[in-house]
Amino acid sequence: MPEHPSNTLEELLTQPEGKTLEFKRDLSSPKPLLKTLVAFANTAGGRLFVGVTDDHQVLGVANPLDDEERLCSLIADRIAPRLVPNVEMITVAGKTLLVVEVFVSGTRPHWLKAEGPEHGVYVRLGSTSRQADQALIDELRRTADGVAFDELPMPDLGLDDLDLVAAKRLFQGINDLDDQALRTLRLLTPYQGRLVPTKGAVLLFGKQRTQHFSDAWVQCGRFVGTDKAAIFDHIDFHDPLPQAVDSIMLFLKKHAMRGADFSDTRRKDVWSIPLTLLREAVINALVHADYSQRGAPIRVAFF
Repeated sequence: MPEHPSNTLEELLTQPEGKTLEFKRDLSSPKPLLKTLVAFANTAGGRLFVGVTDDHQVLGVANPLDDEERLCSLIADRIAPRLVPNVEMITVAGKTLLVVEVFVSGTRPHWLKAEGPEHGVYVRLGSTSRQADQALIDELRRTADGVAFDELPMPDLGLDDLDLVAAKRLFQGINDLDDQALRTLRLLTPYQGRLVPTKGAVLLFGKQRTQHFSDAWVQCGRFVGTDKAAIFDHIDFHDPLPQAVDSIMLFLKKHAMRGADFSDTRRKDVWSIPLTLLREAVINALVHADYSQRGAPIRVAFF
């Protein structure tokens, strides 16, 4: 078997385990190994090296051909739906390793057959493989099918449940927010012969948003020092989420220090915090929060 020529491989063997990388000494405990492969397939793909210890010692595998066959059998027999990763034998420093390369799967979620589709689904979180709850399993199915959470219908609601005045303020370039415009904006969607609000519409402009999404509000706190031991000021925002961005930024400005730059012909305010970057971070926090399961509100902490 030829020595593997890639420097990238040797670099990988020196990196710490993470979201897309894991090492296993051997096949003596197959369940953790299979959990890792399932988690890779369900999350972002990854590579698993067999014959390497957690502290990066390259031990190799004793019987490469037998171990490769056993590994392929374990994957075929114990994971559903069928997972077909790339399995290779490579040589590093005179030792033979097995490398399993898994790509993010279009048929996710995958699970361990012994634990079933309710309890055997795992996802990658950092360097660990964690069991997915039902909300996350549903999200994996939606993403695999190309269905966005915020475009799903809310069948029990109607147009009267949306604050269209707030929506018109945001979409000032649109003359009339009629049904067609609301459909184009993905705020309404057809459901059983009628138009109903989408989850995204209710998150953005729902009159009773927190009744349906209890964590869709923002909590801001200004703390004394560098930890949360003593709070100096706090406020809760229940505005429509687009308006919450400006409310949060006003809170941050309230507690930031402001200086002045007179180097140009006009006075320019100089803030002690990077407002543009923070605004982007706030928008990302609101957009990418997981509203599919109940939890804590979005929290902004100023130290």
